[in-house]
Amino acid sequence: MYREKLCRAEEAVQMIESGDWVDYGMFNGKPVACDRALAARKDELQDVKIMTAVTVPPLPEVVTRDPEGEVFSYLDLHFSIVSRIMQQRCGGVYYHPLCYGEAEKYFSDGRVDPDNVGTIVRKAFIVQVTPMDKDGYFNWGAHNSTSYAQSLSADKVIVEVNEKLPVALGGAKERIHISQVDAVVEGENPDLAELPPIEATEVDRKIAGYVLEHLRDGCCIQLGIGAMPNLLGKMINDTDLKDLGGHTEMLVDAYMELMESGKMNGNKKNVYHGRVGYTFALGGKKLYEWMDNNVGLASYNAEHVLHPVRISQIDNLISINQALQVDIYSQVNAESLGFNQVSGNGGMTDFVLGAYWSNGGRSLICLPSSYTDKDGKMHSNIVPAFDIGSITTIPRQLVHKIVTEYGAVTMKGASTWARAEKLISIAHPDFRDELIKAAEERKIWRRSNKIV
Repeated sequence: MYREKLCRAEEAVQMIESGDWVDYGMFNGKPVACDRALAARKDELQDVKIMTAVTVPPLPEVVTRDPEGEVFSYLDLHFSIVSRIMQQRCGGVYYHPLCYGEAEKYFSDGRVDPDNVGTIVRKAFIVQVTPMDKDGYFNWGAHNSTSYAQSLSADKVIVEVNEKLPVALGGAKERIHISQVDAVVEGENPDLAELPPIEATEVDRKIAGYVLEHLRDGCCIQLGIGAMPNLLGKMINDTDLKDLGGHTEMLVDAYMELMESGKMNGNKKNVYHGRVGYTFALGGKKLYEWMDNNVGLASYNAEHVLHPVRISQIDNLISINQALQVDIYSQVNAESLGFNQVSGNGGMTDFVLGAYWSNGGRSLICLPSSYTDKDGKMHSNIVPAFDIGSITTIPRQLVHKIVTEYGAVTMKGASTWARAEKLISIAHPDFRDELIKAAEERKIWRRSNKIV
């Protein structure tokens, strides 16, 4: 089967026709050779929609060779810095909102053409995979995610082999059989994209300190992306916490360090005992090498990791995510600044919901109280209202706890004035009077409530 299906990238992408939806593998699953070959067909095709998530280098040639988006529309389910740059400089690049935990259902229900309601459009799936094993299986590597659901819903499946991908042990739905593949391209074996290290600040350290107060022996930790979560992992290693568990959408370097130190062994997990469950990984080269055939990890499809009901079944689940802004009503914006898309929802909503319903669990949403712009002017991240175009990622009813470098406060069960008072108490001191004035104008403040 392998020999029969083996072909050059230029031959494989002849399967793509005008009007097709083409799913690219997400994260480090984005094809390289097939992307170049498809871009080279620009003059032959019309209205081809490309969908992926968290675009990593190298830049997709379907965008760079069609900068006006005349033929290829490029849809990203969760913006990376690469996605942001492409949208600023090119036409045809769009954000595609989703709740990550339900994304597989989008594929299993079939994709509906919005211009012709009820019509299921033809789709191809192109993804990087590990070399085929002796039993005929290709492993997704560091991007299990929604890959299997995408392959089942596609008319054509093209795999691009990359010998540098780690073999990620399951878990569930972590591989695909040669019989389910239409074409095999022996790819160029590009290095996996790495997250550059972000130096933690003193503000990150203070926020991590407040988060540490919520951790107990045996709890199960979900970490998001950024300097603070990785710093938190290092700080945990300096404590006497023990028997921690891990369950996360994104496997980052901090999990490797916690498992290598013995702090995170999963011995107390009531679900997935002894293993860290995840659905994709982004980090450094050492993380990818460590992942390879690691029996302490379990690669699961996105729904398995992120469904809020499943998350809620894990006792003492502590979810730690980051936001861009919070308004004085406690609405959370984690994805855009005005009309500029910065990131995405991803699995944040899923973990906020699931962690709150976990027995002994809690959801912590973290952010610095302020930031300084390129001109040296400081701005508050706790605001009276979001700018026009900014998105409410988490509605106020779902928010459990908010953490800044000035403390951690609980929103659940609090009235509007209590939420305003609590949030102002953890805002940067330079902005508290301004926020009080705004709360008074909105009639959600009583002078007697002012915290000195």
